[in-house]
This record gives sequence, structure tokens and C-alpha cells, in this order.
Amino acid sequence: MLHVIEQSHDPAIKQLRKNYISPSETIAAIDPIVNGVLKGCPLVVIDVTTGHLCDGAERMRVFKAGPKFKELVSSMTRELDHERILRVVTLFFGYVMFSHVWQGNEPSFQDVNEVKSVWNLPDTPLNQKLRNFCEETRRLGHNWAWSDTCCIDKTTSSILNQSLTSMYKWYADSAATLVFLAGVAHPSKPGDLTRSLWMTRAWTLQELLVPQVIFFYDSEWQPYLGITGANHKESPQIMGELADAIKIPHGTIIKFSPDDLGVREKLRLASTRNAMVEEDVAYSLIGTFMSDIRPHYGEGADALGHLLEEIVARFGEVTVLAWSGKSSSYNSCLPASASVYSQTPYHPPPLRGEEMETCITELRGKLSQKDALSVYNQISSLPPARFATRRLHLPCIVFSVRKLVMQDLHRGNEKLYRARVSGLGRVEFTTADDLPLHTLQKLVFVHPWIRHIRGPSDEITWGGNLDSDTDSDSDSDSGGDAGWDEVAPPSPLCADPASLVDDYTRALQMIARLRQPFNALLLMQQPNGEYKRIAAEHEIVVSGLGTDITFKNIQTKVLEIL
Repeated sequence: MLHVIEQSHDPAIKQLRKNYISPSETIAAIDPIVNGVLKGCPLVVIDVTTGHLCDGAERMRVFKAGPKFKELVSSMTRELDHERILRVVTLFFGYVMFSHVWQGNEPSFQDVNEVKSVWNLPDTPLNQKLRNFCEETRRLGHNWAWSDTCCIDKTTSSILNQSLTSMYKWYADSAATLVFLAGVAHPSKPGDLTRSLWMTRAWTLQELLVPQVIFFYDSEWQPYLGITGANHKESPQIMGELADAIKIPHGTIIKFSPDDLGVREKLRLASTRNAMVEEDVAYSLIGTFMSDIRPHYGEGADALGHLLEEIVARFGEVTVLAWSGKSSSYNSCLPASASVYSQTPYHPPPLRGEEMETCITELRGKLSQKDALSVYNQISSLPPARFATRRLHLPCIVFSVRKLVMQDLHRGNEKLYRARVSGLGRVEFTTADDLPLHTLQKLVFVHPWIRHIRGPSDEITWGGNLDSDTDSDSDSDSGGDAGWDEVAPPSPLCADPASLVDDYTRALQMIARLRQPFNALLLMQQPNGEYKRIAAEHEIVVSGLGTDITFKNIQTKVLEIL
């Protein structure tokens, strides 16, 4: 009809053309919407009807050859409905992600390409696992399926790296994620899921948390516990089992955001999982930490070092330093393995109310206002921790070791040492390292938990900055990270005159926290002035500054640690 109108020489008929939209105009509106949707989809997926591997261009071709596209174009003759186009396109290109444990010689990208279709693969248990996944995807009403076995060309590093860094988003934006529990026999029983091998793998942590819709299947591809429905994240029984196992709230599993958990809590979750390839322990956390690190297989333990370095550099976050065990070759202040984060580090309780008042009263008789404010300003002016060329620049309070004696041999090669430390008195600790007892090599204990020393925002009312400090000692879902971050409060000398606490008292509150026990790091000075951490077998919790506190006991520094 439009062609007839356009060919007419009658002005009145030609005027009618303005009331209609041509197919080419509709297609021109559809194409950018399709490209936008495909941009957020996996690079390659399986067409569950043909079994072919399809990139974005092939999916576009399939769409345009199908009835949905033709119906969309023909239905828009007078007005473009962009919202309808987006709905139709999003539904058509919706994809389902596969989550499982690799069991051996899984079908690869090259394997599927060689036989043209997943349906043509040889009859083996692992090929059948992939086909069962595609069949279930089709049964659920979806066109496209993604599996990490055959939808990534792992021989091309750029594609592999892009896939690894995009995987979090792919799971988050999927129409559904299907979890196959190969070791869970049918019929499944409560507890089988959380005892499964799937719950021990590094990559499956994000595959559990991130999808909005998830389905669990036993070894016979039957719904876990026989629970059917539109989404297993809506099952109180399954979510309760998972929440009890990994010790985070139900709501965090159901609707997860990276901001829902603190750094330490994320690392705790990662510490319980393992990977077939060492680097995957770090790479599987890229999305959870919103990290910018680039995968590079072959770097080994340095992958975890890069991730932890970025956490410190981006957030000034030093809770990653609270561990005991073996040091990383990447930097001595970082651990060799993420498994150490299963430990709950010592964190002193908040000082409040009468306990704080008693401390302040005692300190008034020991420190003058001038000395107290000087200490306050030194601690407040410390910069955030940072990394540069693998070197950690750590703001801390430094306590020098005056005398060191080896007391005894413990289990294996552990040695018990006793140190006399300026400001802290006697400190005992165990380490596998042989420490110098009769040399001039300097040893120091450091207190790096500056945020705790500075204190929570609810204890002091800062003039003009009442809402800026997000720290809190109250319980939250952040995994106990509150009180550790490196954020400097304003100087008490700049506080509002109407504030609730005078400058001197504020300074004494900070110093009172220095008297609390803390988890100390032991460092040894190197020939060029830098330091290395001495890895202890157990936390070194020291008593804090004693009652005979003096201005000279408190030395603030930024140490460079190799």
C-alpha cells in the first residue's frame, strides 16, 4: 500500500504517506535495540533448537528470519512502539546459563564446531549432560543456552579474558541459571545441596548469588527436593538450607548486590572454596568485588595478590591484612592463600559510655592537652594505605622491639619468641621464621587499624559533617568490616564550636582506643629501609598501650613494605 501511495501524483494521496511508517523505518528502529540487547549477552550461545553455536551476528540472522521479527515489522504501520520492540527483542534473546562442576573431558568449543551441533556429539555422559541442559532450557521456553564448556573459545586469550570478566554480568542478566548437582542422587534429600561438590567450587559462588532466577537439579535432572515453581530463589526451604550453610542472610542470596557484603565477608565466602586452576580463586571474584584486574593464566599466586592489591588501592581497605599463616611472594603483607580468610580476626569491642568516661578521666592525668591534640592530629592526618609496584605503603602506629628471645620449639618448625616492645611491654608469638636475636636488624610491631582508632561517627558529633562517616560498630550484613576502613575524620581543631565533645576529650577518646588490645603485624626492616612482614602461625594479639602511656609511646609512620 505504501508503494502505491508513494507512486501516486495526487498531492492529497501523497499527503497520506505521512500517516504511515515503512517497513524499512521499522527495521531501522529495531536494529539498534537488538544490537543493544546483544551487547549485554554472552559472546556465543547454543541455539537449543539446532544445537549450533551462534555469535551475535548469527542470532540476529535467526531473529530476522523468524516469525517474531516479521510480526513486529508488519504490526507497526502508523507508529513506532519502542517499548514493545524492546520487550519482544529482550524476550527472544533471553538466555539460560549453566552451572555445574567440571567432571573431566567436557565438550569444548572446537568439539561442537567440528560436528556442527551439540545434538551430533558422540554419546558420552558429559556430552549428554550438555544436551540435557539444552533440552531443559528448551522445555522452560527459552531459545538460547550458555555453558562454560563449549561457549568460550579458550584458545583465543582475548575471548577467554573477556568472558571471564563478563561472566558475573551474564549470570546476573540471564533469564535463568540451571544448576546440575551431578553427585546428588535421586530422590534428593534436605542437606544434599549444601553437602554437594558444587558448593566447594570457586566459580559457583557467584553462580549461586548473582542470578535472579535459579533452578537446582539432581543427578537425574529432577528438581531438587521435588520443588517445582518459577524460581528456586523463592523456595524458603532451599534458601534456608543455603543461608544456614554459608552464613549470610536469606535476602542477600535472593537479591544479591556486590555492596551487600563487606570485603572481609566476601573473602570469608571465597576461603571455603577451591579451584582446579590456582588463578581462578581470584578470577572468580572479579565480579563480586567489581574488580578491574585482567586475567592472565600462568601468573599463579600473583592473581590473588593483584586482587588484594586492588582492594587496598581502591578502598584503602586494610582488613585483608588481618590473617595468620604464610606470606605471599607477591607482597609479604598479603597471604599466600585465600583460605586464611576463614579465620575470624580479633577486633576490639567499642569503647562507650562509662567505660570510655573512665578511660578519659584516667588519661587526663597523664597527657596534657597539647600532647593529646598532637597525637590526634598525627593519626588523623595519616593517608589511606596504597600499593605502588607491589609495595604496600601502610599508615600505622609503630612500636619498636627492644629485645627478642626464642623461648621454645613448638609443633613442626614453629618457634615461640618473647619480645620486649616499647610501649607494649612483653609480647609472645610463634612463627616458622628464624628471627635475628643478636643483630642490629630492626623489628617492629605495628597497629594498622587506623579506622578503629579514629572511632565511630556516633560517638562524636563533627561540625558540618554529621552524615559523612559511614562507620558503625553496630551489627550489619557487611561481615564486620565496620570500623576498619581508612577514612580520616576532620581535625578537632576545625570542629564546630557547638559540638557535643570538646577537642581535648575527642583526642583522649582516640588515645583510649590505642589502649585496647589489637591484632599486631610484625615487620622486619630490610637493608634499604623497607620492611617485610614476618608471617606468624597465629594472630599476634597484644595488650595495647598500658596505663603508663606517654606521648613518646605513640609514633605514626607510613612504612613501605615489600
